[in-house]
Amino acid sequence: MQLHRRTKLAAESFASVSVSVLALGLLASLLVAPAAASGADGSGKLTDATTAESTMSPEDREVHLVDASTPRERQIELALSAAPTEVSSKAAVYILGPKGYEKVREGTNGFSCLVERSFKGTTQTSSAPACFDAEGSRTIMLAYLRREELRAQGKSEAEIKDDVAKGYEDGRFKAPGPGFLYMMSSENYVYNSESKKSGFVPPHLMFYAPYKTAKDVGYESVSPTMVPYLTGSGVGPESLLVVAADKPSQADSAGDSHKH
Repeated sequence: MQLHRRTKLAAESFASVSVSVLALGLLASLLVAPAAASGADGSGKLTDATTAESTMSPEDREVHLVDASTPRERQIELALSAAPTEVSSKAAVYILGPKGYEKVREGTNGFSCLVERSFKGTTQTSSAPACFDAEGSRTIMLAYLRREELRAQGKSEAEIKDDVAKGYEDGRFKAPGPGFLYMMSSENYVYNSESKKSGFVPPHLMFYAPYKTAKDVGYESVSPTMVPYLTGSGVGPESLLVVAADKPSQADSAGDSHKH
């Protein structure tokens, strides 16, 4: 019962945002737009203040938008925060560089971790750590890599959207089979299209649901109360089912470490 209530709360919190992290339609109504600020020290490591933010209310949180100028160690730290340590410690890692995403570590478990971004025009509106499973790493994640490659070339968001759509049509990109991605970081910062603001959303899992509609999940239409929540209903290969998830504590994951 407690898990159901938590999942329903998260579904409601995702319900008022349309196209969000990398056009996946990550939905969120518990969004408050904090002021932008830096949370890393000169070495690129997370500072004590940044670590403490996980216990703050959304309106008190500082925003850490990632781009190619963000220090390497900072990007790695954020990317790895998307999944439990047992998973992310063995995953491939990508960071943003001058030409788009760059692989900075090979993985051994098929998973791939990075920080996703989305834009409204030329303004970055989201920055959220994600770890794709093996299925996602060889299918839809390739479209995400392409988006950042085109952004680095100065392409507009409209041009990027068109290129990716054509990629699915001509077979460059493929819709995923069964699988999921972790988004369990406390640094999930996304855009709310209704409030026109960005803010933090709770940790969650996202299951691939290409071309699925609300009726496929048993509902007449997408609503804030549906569990699990369906993003991008019926619009294409990147639709997802959102399920709330609690990240294991560090004590539970003591057997592994984030070495890179």
